[in-house]
Amino acid sequence: MAYKEYLFSGIAVGAVVAGGLWYAANTMQISSFVGTAEASAPAVSPPAPTVEVFPAEVREITDWDEFTGRFEAVDEVLIQARVSGHLDKVHFASGQIVNEGDLLFSIDPRPYQALLSESEAHLAEAQAAAKLSQSELERAELLHEQGHISQSILDTRRQNAAIAEASIASAKAAIERARLDLEFTQIHAPVTGRISDDFINEGNLVSAGSGSAALTSIVSINPIHFVFDVTEQQYLEYMRLNKDIGFRGIAGDLPVEIKLTGGADFEHSGQIDFVDNRLDAGTGTLRGQAVLENKNGLLVPGMFGRMRLAAETDANGIVIPEKAINSDQATKFVWVVNANGTITRRDVVLHDRHDGLRAVEGLEAGEQVVVSGLHMVAAGAKVQVRNSSDTETTEVALR
Repeated sequence: MAYKEYLFSGIAVGAVVAGGLWYAANTMQISSFVGTAEASAPAVSPPAPTVEVFPAEVREITDWDEFTGRFEAVDEVLIQARVSGHLDKVHFASGQIVNEGDLLFSIDPRPYQALLSESEAHLAEAQAAAKLSQSELERAELLHEQGHISQSILDTRRQNAAIAEASIASAKAAIERARLDLEFTQIHAPVTGRISDDFINEGNLVSAGSGSAALTSIVSINPIHFVFDVTEQQYLEYMRLNKDIGFRGIAGDLPVEIKLTGGADFEHSGQIDFVDNRLDAGTGTLRGQAVLENKNGLLVPGMFGRMRLAAETDANGIVIPEKAINSDQATKFVWVVNANGTITRRDVVLHDRHDGLRAVEGLEAGEQVVVSGLHMVAAGAKVQVRNSSDTETTEVALR
């Protein structure tokens, strides 16, 4: 019985060992087959990333110098009384547009009417006295010819007649002065523009003279001035760039564009009409002035704005989208795709914006700059390109 158990155990162990050897041999054959298959299969590369590109465009571009300034009225007048008296009437509404010659204020005219009447009476008196003096002179000349009066008496009569004529002239001048004072009780607008409120109300006593309080003020509306300051460095730079024309402000040859505070565009155009004749020694700046149309009255004296003046024009300027521009500390650069679909880095110099595009130096016309998918590119990488204005993808041969 023990012998049989021993025999059966041996047979079982042998079967197990044989099975293990068979499994190991077959496993090695399978592994060898798989390894051979893997070694013989070609490697598959991932597809090149697709990026959007924009061809660098050639345009006529203008570089601008920009200045901050403020608007000022061409005419700004303080209205003051030229005669003293009680203010009878205000003939305008505060803030309205008034035209040259419109009646603004009335001062009580009665004292000046009385002075005019008095002056006219003095004239009549002087004329009567002159008539009498002339008669006495004629009589004296006749008596002198007959030898009845002396030469001294005749001279006295001539003197009296001359004094009487001078009195007439004086009386006429007094009448003219009184008439002017009477006219000055009616205060009219000297210019067309927008008027402020009445600084002195009806019923108050107003005084004449340069030191007296103003009654109101008027500022003209159209046209309007824009006043700005140019630094000495900016002035010299402009002269270097424009040696042929210089800073010809007074000739009105230099067009300007102005945008208001918070505005997006330079929508107001004008031209320089004045440049001061010297720099301010205290600030080192030169004062300039542009004139603009203001038909709708939008521009108000005292408003600030930003003015740009054409400094240099390039007929073959290169422009690209702003989103294509990258920064490496202080250096600006773009990614360029060449004909082989290879990415290269190109440093550029930025200039002004033009119609939503940025003018740059460092690119040639037609070069493809990456505008989308920038996170997938690096120098030397291969890409597929899609024009930013199209939806089709153009594959570049990978080499």
